[in-house]
Amino acid sequence: MIFLQLIFQFFKTGLFSVGGGLATLPFLYEMSDRTGWFSHADIADMIAISESTPGAIGINMSTYAGYRTAGVAGGICATLGLALPCVIIILIIARFLDSFRHNPYVEGAFYGLRPASIAMITAAGINVAKVALVNLPAFAASHQISDLFLWKAIILGVVIFIAQKKLKWHPIFFILVSGVIGVVLKF
Repeated sequence: MIFLQLIFQFFKTGLFSVGGGLATLPFLYEMSDRTGWFSHADIADMIAISESTPGAIGINMSTYAGYRTAGVAGGICATLGLALPCVIIILIIARFLDSFRHNPYVEGAFYGLRPASIAMITAAGINVAKVALVNLPAFAASHQISDLFLWKAIILGVVIFIAQKKLKWHPIFFILVSGVIGVVLKF
């Protein structure tokens, strides 16, 4: 039964997460809250692993989430569930797009989907930042503003961001450096 649930939940996610892999994050947070299959901290781990492995981030995250939930078979079911709507929709669009390319309704739909995609990715980024950069339990215990933020993580994020913009090195380098720094500093 868990395998059908994984397929169904990730099918819904794949069907409505317009904008790429990061657009799946709001759905994963909702799924986490509703099913308890994985935590918000697990989602942060999914992002880190998915960003540092080859392949599409949404597919990687669904595979990881399915694996965490029900092992290898769960990973396969979640991945198939997420990918299936994409395959179906792309086949339909490819079949009919040329004949509807200049239809004002189609153009209007694409116009509306762009900001929706940006909003979903931004919401996901804010949720990731809350998990990676904020320590609410420490703040609740001490009520000290200095305990609210994970300062080492914030500094590392800012340094990596600036270095990536200035140096233009491959993202893999920064992922590896971040991992090593995290191990050394025991984030």
